[in-house]
Amino acid sequence: MNREFIEYLSARKNETLAVATILFTRGSTPRKAGTSMVVFPDGSIFGTIGGGRAENEIRLSAVDSLNKKEAHRRIEVLLDDDVAVNCLLYTSPSPRDVEESR
Repeated sequence: MNREFIEYLSARKNETLAVATILFTRGSTPRKAGTSMVVFPDGSIFGTIGGGRAENEIRLSAVDSLNKKEAHRRIEVLLDDDVAVNCLLYTSPSPRDVEESR
């Protein structure tokens, strides 16, 4: 993660959000492993993991994960036989963080 991304997250410690990070890709993709974006419950984002259909599917999955109060989720988007993006979503605050704060 770059400095701007870390500063952005640091300023939002108490906000509900998901961080989607690319674990690995297969084939020609605009972004590679380690690239992250923030997804908010309303579907808005900060950053990009490459745009297009893969980013949209991951964004929608992140919103679903937030709605279901999941701590994390792994998603793979197959764009064709040779191209895929595998991503890990972490939500914040996680359900465990909320339980521990009570």
